[in-house]
Amino acid sequence: MILAAAQTKPFREDIDSNLLEHYRLIELAVQNGAKLIAFPEMSITGYEREYAQKLAFQKDDSRLDHLRKLAVKNNIVIIAGAPIQIGSALFIGEFIIAPDNSVSIYTKQFLHEGEDEFFQSSFDYNPMIEIENQKISFAICADIDHPLHPQNACKREASIYIASIFFSPNGIPNAYRHLQSYAGKHQLNVLMSNFSGESWGSPSAGQSAFWNNKGELIGQMNDTDSGILLVEKLNEDWKSKILKK
Repeated sequence: MILAAAQTKPFREDIDSNLLEHYRLIELAVQNGAKLIAFPEMSITGYEREYAQKLAFQKDDSRLDHLRKLAVKNNIVIIAGAPIQIGSALFIGEFIIAPDNSVSIYTKQFLHEGEDEFFQSSFDYNPMIEIENQKISFAICADIDHPLHPQNACKREASIYIASIFFSPNGIPNAYRHLQSYAGKHQLNVLMSNFSGESWGSPSAGQSAFWNNKGELIGQMNDTDSGILLVEKLNEDWKSKILKK
């Protein structure tokens, strides 16, 4: 099994440019055999609060069409984030786009301070998928600050935990501590994707990473590059490599 974490520098309020970056990195992941690629929090729009409503996506949004085609054509699961409108509610969410042309939605369960002014949280949209007999669960940013979140993934028999985040240089040490702890405690393989460039007018820390289910750090990117962290499972071991854009 080969998985990829994308590390991107988002263009503020420029969905077309951000989608082009998604397409390029998906192609790079496909060329290297990946069966899944995960992007950071609200990767399609960049992290936004005040402008999230006007940038919001619907579940059947036509702007997802090319991502769906890439998933089907290349037999890859694509996890891409956006503000998502469901009925009258706006969520920080992500689309899980599968090779069978289906689209599932995960919504952020635990909001950062100030996000509740613009978004709602929900536990209702919490899909799991399976690749090569590995059950995969999802998290967005502040979800990883709450031990209940990975604990619930463990109860649902997840073996891989994928966190799409927007963490700053000040916040990334805590993210690392939490994710390494969850990996060891719950025997989860943990893949984390973060921005490497500014979003919402704030710096991001990059350092997208992967921990195996013993809590060992297998690979990480630096704080500035765009590209992908590729991890491959070989029997019970994992190896990693970094592909710069």
